[in-house]
Amino acid sequence: MELEKLREIISEVLNIGEEEINAETKFVDDLGADSLDVFQIIMGIEEEFDIEIANEKAEKIVTVGDAVEQIKSETNN
Repeated sequence: MELEKLREIISEVLNIGEEEINAETKFVDDLGADSLDVFQIIMGIEEEFDIEIANEKAEKIVTVGDAVEQIKSETNN
C-alpha cells in the first residue's frame, strides 16, 4: 500500500509514469530528481501519511524502497 501511494506522489512531482518506479529505483540516479524534487516528494509523503520525517532520516532516503521503509517506521510508532 505504501509503495502504490508513494509511486503516485513521485509520478506527480516528477511528471513521469508510475510504471517507471519500483522499490529499487533511485530518486537522483534513476529518476533525475534534484534536491527540490526530493524535498517535494518528502513533503508529499508527510502529508499523505500524516507523519514527520526528520532531516537526518530524509537525507538517508536514496531509493523508493528506503522511503517505503521510512514510512513504515514512522507509521508504526
